[in-house]
Amino acid sequence: MTRHAVILAGGSGTRLWPASRKARPKQFVAFGSGGESLLASAIRRGALIADHITIVTARDQVSATQQVIESLHDLESGIDVIAEVTGRNTAAAIGLAAAMISHADPDATLAILPADQRIADEAGFALAARAVIAEVERTDAIGTLGIVPTRPETGFGYLEVGSTGELVVPVLRFVEKPDRATAERYVAAGTYLWNAGIFFVTAKRLLAELDVHLAITAEAVRAIAAGTARADDVYPTLPSISIDHAVMERAGRVVTMAAAVGWDDIGSWVALPAVTGTDARDNAIAGPALVDGSGNITYSDDGTVIVAVGVSDLVIVKSGDAILVVPKAQAQDVRGIVDALAARDDLKRYT
Repeated sequence: MTRHAVILAGGSGTRLWPASRKARPKQFVAFGSGGESLLASAIRRGALIADHITIVTARDQVSATQQVIESLHDLESGIDVIAEVTGRNTAAAIGLAAAMISHADPDATLAILPADQRIADEAGFALAARAVIAEVERTDAIGTLGIVPTRPETGFGYLEVGSTGELVVPVLRFVEKPDRATAERYVAAGTYLWNAGIFFVTAKRLLAELDVHLAITAEAVRAIAAGTARADDVYPTLPSISIDHAVMERAGRVVTMAAAVGWDDIGSWVALPAVTGTDARDNAIAGPALVDGSGNITYSDDGTVIVAVGVSDLVIVKSGDAILVVPKAQAQDVRGIVDALAARDDLKRYT
């Protein structure tokens, strides 16, 4: 079987405004010290475990995606780009990639990787991914990579497993984002893993599951891949639903492997400390800054120095022509700020 990495890179990342905007979503932003964007890191990650790479992105992000590809001189020749007409969530995006890859390679195995994640231990990730892929190819299961929790996180979904004593174990159920008390119980139990949104499945199995659980999408993506329907006509009419809700929660024989690989979803500013680390007073600092306080997160991407004196537990971001100051406890609310800006004719250009 030929292995294909499918990188999902069409998101907007509104909770990471102002670094992430419509014109430059978060997958194009470098949050670490190495200067490489999240998308570039995801491409390199895909190359560790697959023979071919396909990136699914938004139509208006193709040019920026191509620029990232061209910057990776050792990898650029083996990468394809699929442009979505409009965003219809991950079930449609993955289904479209599966149909198009399967049309050319019916026996393909897919490694589905979000573009907006950070993994510190890339070698450990590759070892774990290859183990799960081997199980998928041997048994036709759907595989996931479950992340060993490092904290009672309320912003992630979870996978419940019966045991973590074996290498690859069955997933008993997918669990929605919990409240704090429930998350603490999950971590204490030791039988719950973070759902990283990383999946491994044969293209045939993925399309067969869509046939059963989301037939309208399965039919449409096959027709687009075969050239018997125009994406502009049918893709916008598809249901907007995640692959988790459409397929994974309903499918039989889903397996996972518990992995401790320094994974984090860069979904909001409170995730930045996982990338940058913290100083002696628990401040996470990216870019020039002088911080006299504790528990703050500062980010400056253009050489502007941030000076914060006598403050604690704030997020302070300077990016381009915008500045964000918000308590860490309200960092998840940044999406609402972007919506408020977009609703104002005089401010929408800042989104």
